[in-house]
Amino acid sequence: MEQIKAQVDYTLDLRGESCPYPVIYSLDALKDMNKGELLQIITDCPSSFRNIPEEVVKHGYELAANPVKNGQEYLFYIWS
Repeated sequence: MEQIKAQVDYTLDLRGESCPYPVIYSLDALKDMNKGELLQIITDCPSSFRNIPEEVVKHGYELAANPVKNGQEYLFYIWS
């Protein structure tokens, strides 16, 4: 599993939330963060693996690492 070198500022645990809620909650959290803070998102919704990276980049945020599949969970690291 890819290691993140930066410290995570916030973690959003969205396990159990079905799509599209992980995308909606992720964008809401990023909007309220300061520029340069790192958000970790944990989800178990399979379509999040594609949807979260597409949407956050479309809204101007940057992935800090490639999405990681860890068993049934997906991990995302996004710069605000």
